[in-house]
Amino acid sequence: MTAWNAEQKADFRGPLDVTRAATAVVDAQDTVIGWSPAAERLLGYRPQEIVGRPMATFLAPGPTPSVLPLPLPPGFQGNEIRVARHRDGRELIVGTAVCPLPGAGTASRVLVATELKDLRLWESRQALLHGLATQSPVGLAIYDTDLHLAWCNAAYEQEMGRPFAEFRGSRPDELYSEGRFVSKGHPPTLDAVMRHVLDTGQPFLDLHFQGRPPSDPETDHLWSCAYYRLQDADGHVFGVCEDAFDISDRFRAQRRLALLVEAGRGIGTALDVLATAEKITEVAVPEFAATVTVDLARAVLEGEVPATSGSAAMSLVRVARCSADDADQEGPGQPTCSPPPPPVDHSPVEYPPGSPQDRCLSSGGLVHDDTVLVVPLRAGNSTLGLVTFVRRTRSATFDSGEVALAVELVARTAVSIDNARRFTRERTASLALQRQLLPQHVPEQSAVDLAYRYLPTDDVTGVGGDWFDVIPLSGTRVGLVVGDVVGHGLQAAATMGRLRTTVRAFAQMDMDPVELLSRLDDLVAQSAEEQRSELGTPDGTYADVTTGATCLYAVYDPVSRRCVMARAGHLPPALVDPDGRLTFPDLPAGPPLGLGGLPFESLDIELPVGSLLALFTDGLVEARDRDIDHGLDILGRVLSDRQASLEELCDRAVAELLPGGSIADDTALLLIRTRELDASQVIEWELPAEPVAAGHARDLATQQLHHWGLEELSFATELVVSELVTNAVRYAEGPIQVRLIRDRTLLCEVADRGHTSPHLRHSGEDDEGGRGLFIVAQLVQRWGTRYTRSGKTIWTEQAFPKTG
Repeated sequence: MTAWNAEQKADFRGPLDVTRAATAVVDAQDTVIGWSPAAERLLGYRPQEIVGRPMATFLAPGPTPSVLPLPLPPGFQGNEIRVARHRDGRELIVGTAVCPLPGAGTASRVLVATELKDLRLWESRQALLHGLATQSPVGLAIYDTDLHLAWCNAAYEQEMGRPFAEFRGSRPDELYSEGRFVSKGHPPTLDAVMRHVLDTGQPFLDLHFQGRPPSDPETDHLWSCAYYRLQDADGHVFGVCEDAFDISDRFRAQRRLALLVEAGRGIGTALDVLATAEKITEVAVPEFAATVTVDLARAVLEGEVPATSGSAAMSLVRVARCSADDADQEGPGQPTCSPPPPPVDHSPVEYPPGSPQDRCLSSGGLVHDDTVLVVPLRAGNSTLGLVTFVRRTRSATFDSGEVALAVELVARTAVSIDNARRFTRERTASLALQRQLLPQHVPEQSAVDLAYRYLPTDDVTGVGGDWFDVIPLSGTRVGLVVGDVVGHGLQAAATMGRLRTTVRAFAQMDMDPVELLSRLDDLVAQSAEEQRSELGTPDGTYADVTTGATCLYAVYDPVSRRCVMARAGHLPPALVDPDGRLTFPDLPAGPPLGLGGLPFESLDIELPVGSLLALFTDGLVEARDRDIDHGLDILGRVLSDRQASLEELCDRAVAELLPGGSIADDTALLLIRTRELDASQVIEWELPAEPVAAGHARDLATQQLHHWGLEELSFATELVVSELVTNAVRYAEGPIQVRLIRDRTLLCEVADRGHTSPHLRHSGEDDEGGRGLFIVAQLVQRWGTRYTRSGKTIWTEQAFPKTG
């Protein structure tokens, strides 16, 4: 108002009003007989200068042809745009209006004039006010000081859905009794907001008010409202104005965008089919639909791709459902969203022919049926399942924008479910491979008591490459292995299987730990180089391959109680002596497998009977919230309990070090408690390297077998001892050691200082020799050679005779 008419102090009378415009009274001969002060200000003539002169002195006859007449308000017939001359000679474009004065006096008519620019400004204001009252989409209402509705425009009247006369005088809270402000920081009700504006003069702008207008009672609308105080030209307060713009469409668009943002944060964060399906129901209810269900093909839950043909006959399983209706029945609160019991316990979900879901499966496209919207979950050319959105009332149908939003939500979910399906398939295959590659059964050993635990990683990280093994060796010795392959998934599981098989093969060749790790290191490095050659890309880079692994290998001999161990980048074992003292042997670390570099070194220690040796991978003692040293302290405290069994120690170690059960890396733990073979089970002789040594050895072996009650093995043992000692005398040097061990089988060992191993061969008919070792191989279960620093040992193993 101030910008419009500061000089008039909010005078809204038109510029052609006689109280404001230049006014001249003329007689029948167009002679001026009256002149107003406003006419003097506009044209410069004083009354004494113009009265008595003709009107043509200051006003040209007829309208100005170069200026188009403006559409003046009704009641001013004959209005014209004319040229007026100022007293100083200037020409002014003015709008004029003529009003006749009937009667007997000399005054014939009144002429009023104003500058054209003022007239146009006023007419613009009039058009603006008329537009606000009749055409503006903004609802305008004026309430008096008692907060009774005094006036409203057409938009407000249309919102009410009835003529203004029927609700005139109503209070604001009566018109929107169930509405509420969603903006914060102001009085809570319409009455209170308006009363505050009236009392303080402080306006409120952009308050968001939510309610249901009488013209659309089943749909929530949102308005952006402003409230400001109204005053007359003298400053007296006569009411408060409310303008409200319906921003429901904009709000819904923002809500859709927010829904997509929330979906982006939540959908696909877990590589789990059920969790992903449940997430879309949580996101969509109640903001988008009252009820959302997700049905998937049973094959998807198993990690497989559903058949691309015959989708209508697809076997569906309900995997997630969320409904705001359930929450309403149970009381106020959040919608009830949860996956159903495991799908294996559910019958297929069946939809009758002609239902929206059946039509969706048949056509492969979305189906919109009143308040039901069914969108297929598609990945590539396959339909993974369906998502059904349902709203409560028929008036709440899905518009085109909401359909597009549903398609986008389902498309994101389909991609995430397909990723989870692929992960499920790979994880299932990896677990199956891993289970097959790990020891299925660890046989009892005479050398040690043992217990073990293997925990695969959680569902998110994927299968890892940790492994352990217990390998029976010659001479009642036992090989103990723990290893860890870098990475996760099928690559790590397959690499772990190759390494475990290789370690077993090398161990069966009676390699010492250093030689075994050296050969294993060469194998891993060679395998990595071959993979790089095969997976090289055109730009010269290489795909990521698993090249690193760690391993700890130990050999324990229950006869000598010696344990020889070496490690390749792996954690050292924990050792607890019979008195409960914990140590971590100072075992040289060595580089991880496949990296080369420093040579491996071994540690040879004697273990008292009853010593506890713990071999483990880093997944047991290392965690995100705990460093390795802390984990080792916990493990040492658990293992120091000498009263607990090995199985109890395994359980306690897992419970204390992995309390959550969900782990980020595979974990392997192998506990052994050392034994010693009784002296009565082992007999050893040292013989000179002379031809008579074979006969002497046969006699000694026969006597010992009779002492052990194994007379049935005498014939085969005599042949074995005779052949092995004879070969040692013929081809080796120095004294010969003969040892018999009665364990689960009968072991016969002949050691000499030679380094040449005999080879099994088929002799020709004319050969005079070479048949002895062949005969030995037919008489025993197994035989082999192991090398020591001082020479070699040929060993054989025979099964005990079966007792009746």
